[in-house]
Amino acid sequence: MKNKISRQKIKIVKTVCCAVCCTLLSAGSVIAASSLGLQSAVDSALANDPWLVGNKHAQDSMEAMSVASGTLPDPKVSLGAANLPTDTFNLDQEPMTQLKIGVTQMIPRGDTLDLTRQQLQMFSTQFPLQRKDREARVAVMVSDFWLEAYKAQESIFLIEKDRPLFEQLADVAEASYSAALGRTRQQDIVRAQLELTRLDDRLTKLKQQKEMALENLGGWINENFRREYKPSEQLDPQAGTGNDIALDSMFPDIKMLDKDLFTAPGEIDPQQLYQYLLHHPAVSDLDQKIKANDLAVELAKQKYKPEWGLSASYGYRADTPDGSDRADFLSVGVSFDLPIFTKNRQDKQMASARSKALSTATQKWQLLRRMVADFEKYRLQLRRLNQREDLYQQTLLPQMHEQAEASLTAYTNDDGDFAEVVRARIAELNARIDYLAISIEKQKTITQLNYYVMQVPNDIVAINEITGDRK
Repeated sequence: MKNKISRQKIKIVKTVCCAVCCTLLSAGSVIAASSLGLQSAVDSALANDPWLVGNKHAQDSMEAMSVASGTLPDPKVSLGAANLPTDTFNLDQEPMTQLKIGVTQMIPRGDTLDLTRQQLQMFSTQFPLQRKDREARVAVMVSDFWLEAYKAQESIFLIEKDRPLFEQLADVAEASYSAALGRTRQQDIVRAQLELTRLDDRLTKLKQQKEMALENLGGWINENFRREYKPSEQLDPQAGTGNDIALDSMFPDIKMLDKDLFTAPGEIDPQQLYQYLLHHPAVSDLDQKIKANDLAVELAKQKYKPEWGLSASYGYRADTPDGSDRADFLSVGVSFDLPIFTKNRQDKQMASARSKALSTATQKWQLLRRMVADFEKYRLQLRRLNQREDLYQQTLLPQMHEQAEASLTAYTNDDGDFAEVVRARIAELNARIDYLAISIEKQKTITQLNYYVMQVPNDIVAINEITGDRK
């Protein structure tokens, strides 16, 4: 009798397995005709970032201002009538009456013009570095959103791939209970239905997470208002927003830009890391700012020098009443101020400029310390993620699968509990989802590390050769 029951259960389980295999093959063959890859998402986000456009306009403004600031101020022209007699207002009555035209040119203190021009040019060199750092940060941020959406998408895929199995297990339990086969109990049927309900809830939660991640991603890659800041460019009518986006199903294996540095055992010498970070655009930006502030100190020194003024005027005199000619007057002069009361003005301006320069230098070292600490944090995190990924891939996942198969075999032979079959299958599914989460977190960590050593922002999300496999 026991062998008869076992054969009936084996027949049912075989039916389950065949149905599941057919479902998986059909599900695996469905691939979106047009999908958004990680690199494409980053490229689209950079093309649609108005901050980059605004930063370029600011650079153009600064460069134009640097040219204008190196030019002498406009001369001043004066027109007047001098020494008019108040009884007749005749121009020829008095010999000192004249019509005057004059011009005055001010010359700024010392090398103020040249230093101001150099300072503004130095400020303008910050903008390309700021854009490069912005592009790198956007690449990291957008990849984070894309990977979050991908994790939710693939978790949904794993659950939907296994759901038919749980449905068939529920059918097996119900059929066995109805036929009074083996040790199937009513609570096994309830347990199977409960797990299906929990899977549905989990799917709903994952779909919510995917929708939120896609909305975050859509906020960067959509072309809303692009015509306002890039009026000359054509918009892409196929550009999707939010939940219109279809993600690529292939796992993005992101390159490590410096694998030896990322995976080095033990702590890295900060001096070695400084050599990488000193060329980072965020640090170079501060270097240019420090140089500009050093020029501000030189500008403050010019305040101790006099400001000069050159003037010339021509005075016209009318002929005498009897027709005799009168000589006209030509006047020239030089004026300058005397910066002798410097204690509360020039001295304070000099102290302010020096303090500002020193403050910017401390910002640089503060940034470097934070970058070194963050780099080491992500590097250690990558090491642990690699260990966990290897553990799952080599040991845990095979053991989970073996346990699930063993529990199913035991139940088939009427030597196991149905609840154990369900628990084993749920545990295997959870392990695969955890493995996916570890792999995604690893890719996020690699992008963070790539940010610190990149030369070109797009290299942050450069993908290794695609194998065509899901994770």
